[in-house]
Amino acid sequence: MAEAAAEAGRGEADVVLKTADQAGPDDLLEADGYLFCAPENLAAISGLMKEFFDRSYYPVLGKIEGRPYAQLVCAGSDGANAARQTARIATGWRLKEVQPPLILCTHAQTPEAILAEKSIPEDQLEKCREIGAAMAAGLSLGVF
Repeated sequence: MAEAAAEAGRGEADVVLKTADQAGPDDLLEADGYLFCAPENLAAISGLMKEFFDRSYYPVLGKIEGRPYAQLVCAGSDGANAARQTARIATGWRLKEVQPPLILCTHAQTPEAILAEKSIPEDQLEKCREIGAAMAAGLSLGVF
């Protein structure tokens, strides 16, 4: 999902794609906008994403206000709570949501399905590309 969004935005803006464990406060300070992508695990954002927010929240508080963000969530059944968690953090940072969260559901409900490698269907990846392109275009044109 993140790779599809990033690739679609590369023609319009300077896109940096980082995993949560590799990203930090400096990355947030250097960016003009954010597309947060995370899986939902046990009705919450993934541990790595939560740890990224924990490490980054206070160092950038009051320094990134008004910047645009959107989010992509991959969930087994619902995804709404993960989206709410990220939105609450973004609210604390005073970010501007430029699109409602895109929640893609894999319907993985058994231990085997949950642990299996996931494949996002092409039509769902296209939605990710659309969001990535729209975010990049909005930043490039100064819309946000």
